[in-house]
Amino acid sequence: MTALYLTKPAILSSLGEGIERHIQHLLAAEASPLAPSDQAFTHYHMAGKQRVFGEVNTTLRPFPQDLPSLHASRNNQLLWHCLAQIEPQIEQAIARFGRQRIAVVIGTSTTGVDENIPVFQYAVGHQDWKGAPFKQQQQYFSAPADFVAYQYGLQGLTYGISTACTSGAKALISAARLLNAELCDAVICGGVDALSPLTISGFGALSVLSDKRSNPLSANRDGINLGEGAAVFIMSRDKLTDDNIALLGYGASSDAYHMSSPHPEGKGAIAAFQDALNSARLSAAQIGWINLHGTGTVHNDQMESLAVHQVFGDNTPCTTTKPYTGHTLGAAGAVEAAILWGTIDRKLNPNGKLPAQLWDQQRDDALPLINITDAQSRWQTTPRIGASSSFAFGGNNTVLILGERDD
Repeated sequence: MTALYLTKPAILSSLGEGIERHIQHLLAAEASPLAPSDQAFTHYHMAGKQRVFGEVNTTLRPFPQDLPSLHASRNNQLLWHCLAQIEPQIEQAIARFGRQRIAVVIGTSTTGVDENIPVFQYAVGHQDWKGAPFKQQQQYFSAPADFVAYQYGLQGLTYGISTACTSGAKALISAARLLNAELCDAVICGGVDALSPLTISGFGALSVLSDKRSNPLSANRDGINLGEGAAVFIMSRDKLTDDNIALLGYGASSDAYHMSSPHPEGKGAIAAFQDALNSARLSAAQIGWINLHGTGTVHNDQMESLAVHQVFGDNTPCTTTKPYTGHTLGAAGAVEAAILWGTIDRKLNPNGKLPAQLWDQQRDDALPLINITDAQSRWQTTPRIGASSSFAFGGNNTVLILGERDD
């Protein structure tokens, strides 16, 4: 594929806001912000078990006073707060290409579903559905993308992606396809998800939530910590800023092995990695770092380790950053692509460090051997090229390859 430029991303997570903050925290191996909480439930006056989450505790910027109510949700407010970081670049793209030639593709899984919790609470309390308005448009999967297009007056293609934990990565893949088809000149793309009682309860029912900080790749791993956040890029064929980092390739597959677990032999993940390498016209040896999906569940880490070992052997450094952000679900693919972008960038990372894996360092001998990063790990490839993998329910698999582009 033709490499496509990515501007410096906007990013918001439990680590804070801004790519500078995220990369500084990760490269310095500062303490994880994940902490026990039941706030996702108590906010809606619901009872829920206290677990370890990656919550965004930043005071979010308020919506404009004249914003139509159909766009008002916590999910969109996370996105709105995040977008402030790249508003000058958005205005620059509008001035250069026009509002009709800028598309919006945003991935999400929760969207604004929590805005309708009061409807169900009222119905249970009054045995009547008529006393609280049902806000249907706020829970459309397109709601975040619709909000962005409305707020900036954009008139290009606008739609949402919801493929569970690959949604944010799929949004970048869709953006690339739109640009390669010349259906637009720039795309605002990424992902957003808020911590929701719905998803917390769903993952709890699957018995995959950990009551401790997640411990990916360890013999002692016992599950996921959920998180929330957003990350957004502007992708374009033409260079909009002096940044020289691009989407070089991507791979996607759907093995449909099981509704809630990956293929144990990693077939779909292997296909996604190989497709991404083929798309970028690169060999496995040219990938200098992999930001793993790495949820910390028994089955995901087993499958992903197998796939990475088969495609890359035990040479390519690998990290999962979820012990710092939590699993941000529909935002994860974009959040972790943003972290990859920042780790590649020589202004943010002049010394070429790689994030050290945060875990108890107890290797699981049952996992195929991969090169897990430590405090000494550095970029060994020039140019800096890395991959970010995301996997989702239903056997949905994605891999993004980002790297420096010489002009």
